Amino acid sequence: MASLVFVGSVNADTIAVVPHLPSPDERLLADAVVHAGGGNSATAAVAAARLGGDVAFVGPVAADEQGARIREDLAREGVDVSGLVEVPAGQGGASVVLVDQSTGTRSICTRPLPPFKIPDTSPALDLMSAARWVHADHLGWAAVREWLTTFRRAGSDGDRMPRVSVDAGNPIPGFSPSGVDLYAPTVASLRRSYGELPVGDLLDRALADGAHFVVATDGGQGSYAARRPGEHVHVPAFDVEVVSTLGAGDVFHGALLVAVDRGLDLPEALRYANAVAALSCRAIDGRSGIPTHAEVTEFLAQQGAAAR
Repeated sequence: MASLVFVGSVNADTIAVVPHLPSPDERLLADAVVHAGGGNSATAAVAAARLGGDVAFVGPVAADEQGARIREDLAREGVDVSGLVEVPAGQGGASVVLVDQSTGTRSICTRPLPPFKIPDTSPALDLMSAARWVHADHLGWAAVREWLTTFRRAGSDGDRMPRVSVDAGNPIPGFSPSGVDLYAPTVASLRRSYGELPVGDLLDRALADGAHFVVATDGGQGSYAARRPGEHVHVPAFDVEVVSTLGAGDVFHGALLVAVDRGLDLPEALRYANAVAALSCRAIDGRSGIPTHAEVTEFLAQQGAAAR
């Protein structure tokens, strides 16, 4: 069984690289148009697998040609796909992404998905129960929360309870970080919840709301973390040439779980995840630039930082 299980969104992305975001009725010539895999938890899973993690992904994949490609791409990366949940043809995740060359940022238009539910007979439930970490995004959280409730009601041994990580960069209706082992929002999403406060105060607010451990990303400013109120860690982002930031936050989450699962201390884990996310920005899509562990180790050595 996989030690890291990622639950939630998976997309087929169509990515166009344009000189700037178009104005109304403007026709632009794209420098490149790329078709690639995407989705928050799915991209995090690919990152974790490429870094050597033992990984499974649970999410909705359509019973069509697009869904078959998604399944094949994940399996090719070494991700266990036995927990995929089939949905009707034409209802799988899909996005159109515009990468703005003038800023290196991107705009995303995504097809809405119906609520995601894991069937009672799905192998996904066994994968999640046997994992050391279960990571959910905005789409996967409801299913993970339902599974957690069932798991606890079954009287499972608390020592074998998987730890839970939640990517809260996208809004999750009704979500509370209470009881979440690793709460992973963006600084922007923390400010939506708690107001225009300094980052340290935002972290402390999340801890006060019941998160066990908070890690917040802030793009080019790097990442911030806290396990206890008032004890904050900030690791700056690495300065790299950015082709696209698409998927960088998801890559960060996959790398962070690998680092934490391997026992790296907090600053070292953030530095490792920052490096993986930075290197992933060297490609147009959110996945092809994701480095291996060996590449990350070499990069950090060149930066004067150690990885293991």
